[in-house]
Amino acid sequence: MRYRAIKEDIILNLMADNRQSQFEAEPIEKLIKKVAKKAIEYEGVNSNPQISVILVDNKEIKEINRVYRKIDSATDVLSFPQIDYPADLENKENIDPDTGELVLGDIAISLERAYEQSKEYNHTFEREVAFLTVHGVLHLLGYDHETEEERNIMRVKEEEILGMLGITR
Repeated sequence: MRYRAIKEDIILNLMADNRQSQFEAEPIEKLIKKVAKKAIEYEGVNSNPQISVILVDNKEIKEINRVYRKIDSATDVLSFPQIDYPADLENKENIDPDTGELVLGDIAISLERAYEQSKEYNHTFEREVAFLTVHGVLHLLGYDHETEEERNIMRVKEEEILGMLGITR
């Protein structure tokens, strides 16, 4: 495993909106913030970023997927980048004028699907939520998995970030 030098003084403003009732939100929000911050540090983001996360169930993520992606099925995580990272870093329109934070975008996580996948993959619910968080943040930072090469790059980064947090399978 290779590790990258990281900047650890980044302040991440994570705004969470809990729209589900199956799981207690507070510990999940803390986990998401810790994991998102590590992903941001790992990728060398030098601005204090802002990310919005909504916690939903399968029904709501299916509706979000249908409306925004024209795919009528539930999924585990959706990311909606606000900027073209890193190309838009210098654009002042991407900075929240009230806080000075770099607005990266929004992530929706179906906790219901995360729970189902944790059972399917035989690991903890927390590990699955952490994985989906890293995956979502990497999408906000411009990574994708449309090709095999892109998938491999994302997978290595996801596992390295989770490994740095001691979150393994």
